[in-house]
Amino acid sequence: MPNDAAHGSGAPQQVGYPYPGQEQQAGHHSGWPQQAGYQYQEQQAPGAPPQPQSAPASRPVVEEGLAGAVRLKPQRGESFAARAGRALRRTFSSSAAHEVAEVTRTAAVLQRPVTTGRQICVTSIRGGSGKSTVAALLGTTFAHYRQDPVLFLEADPALGSLPQRLGAQTLRWTTSEVADIVKPDMSLLDVTGYLVQLPNNAWLLPASQGRIGAMLDSQAYERAVVALRRYFGVMVIDCETLPAEVARVALAAAHGRILTAPATPEGIASTYAVLQWMQNLPRHVIAGTVVVLTALMPRPGLDLDEAAQQLRSTGASVQVLPFDRHLAAGGPVHTELLAPLTREAATRIAADVFHLSQQRH
Repeated sequence: MPNDAAHGSGAPQQVGYPYPGQEQQAGHHSGWPQQAGYQYQEQQAPGAPPQPQSAPASRPVVEEGLAGAVRLKPQRGESFAARAGRALRRTFSSSAAHEVAEVTRTAAVLQRPVTTGRQICVTSIRGGSGKSTVAALLGTTFAHYRQDPVLFLEADPALGSLPQRLGAQTLRWTTSEVADIVKPDMSLLDVTGYLVQLPNNAWLLPASQGRIGAMLDSQAYERAVVALRRYFGVMVIDCETLPAEVARVALAAAHGRILTAPATPEGIASTYAVLQWMQNLPRHVIAGTVVVLTALMPRPGLDLDEAAQQLRSTGASVQVLPFDRHLAAGGPVHTELLAPLTREAATRIAADVFHLSQQRH
């Protein structure tokens, strides 16, 4: 694999797959992007990151005038009755050993070492499918289980909700700005001076400062990924919805892909159509894709097992994220308030896509 230092003269163009009914954007080469070696090292002393001529001012994620209006008391993911019923079932259940074995197996998958930082792309085909929520759960899970640094990279400048879901308070630098700042000779501590620090050695690079009109084109996205990927063991990329250009470029270049869809008849039907389109792309694209069906209500009214089986027939993996009152309420995700079934599902999703991201399809 080529060293990232070789990219100092410019980022390679990455292929973006044409969406059904659309022509591929001009300017993309037909080659597949080269992946740089993962070179994370502990830094002994912080360095002063080189400053551009004009540094942007820090802005709050939520405007001060709205802070009181949108503040809410976080609630638990499941009701008291559900918690009591679950505790009672566990009392008479003999599956404790099986649960421990499953947790151990999943943790082993999530803690596998990597020689090349993994790029996990999270996208959807419509808004309201829980895309940013799944991205937040995914990256938080990686950060909990792994010792190397994890980066949340937002590639959705259209007022994305990822910073709020992660509990960030202020934003400053954006993806398009950092794309032109990071140089191959910079240390991890230099780079993190431009990022928002999160718990558990995780970092956030937002796509905008919450202003309408922020732009992120595919070239800036490519430069940002090439510049940052060698510093982080896992990069979770919260993309625009398909068929946006940046989403297609990210879909093509990622090691693993998450496609979120609401657990509704419309969501399942449209997802099946997209998966059929993906079957015409190189095989590793759909083989490295995990569909996450997000339940929007406690009882979706659908046979999710049958729906998942039909979606799996296309070659993709399928997971279900159950309804959770804490997630449904919005605001920052507090993992300790999630229902146990939600935490288990998030861990399974992370392990599934991480395993697929390391396979040769």
